[in-house]
Amino acid sequence: MSQGNGVEPAAEQIVFDDFAKVDIRVGVIVSADPFPEARKPAYRLTIDFGPEIGLKKSSAQITDHYGLDDLRGKSVMAVINFPPRQIGPVRSEVLVLGFPDEAGRIVLATPDKAAPKGARLK
Repeated sequence: MSQGNGVEPAAEQIVFDDFAKVDIRVGVIVSADPFPEARKPAYRLTIDFGPEIGLKKSSAQITDHYGLDDLRGKSVMAVINFPPRQIGPVRSEVLVLGFPDEAGRIVLATPDKAAPKGARLK
């Protein structure tokens, strides 16, 4: 439940082994396209995670802060080991990470310095 400022209370504690199961990697958006079939405004993204992981597709509700041209070439962080999920006609293979701003609009989680495609969060 939100505390009125859009910030949720902390989740229950987990052990490191739980965290280690979540595979978060850096990728670079190679294409971003409109996704008019989505229930909420979203884009269809293709993200390059380097030669070991390859190209993955995702749907992301990030239209408030980002235009299509802003996204191409942008580094993002994503969970790559969730099972694929069908979102309308899009098979979303990764979960792109972001945080809600004060109005609930998503701001992408990005590395603040260059990291190689496919680098894992440590």
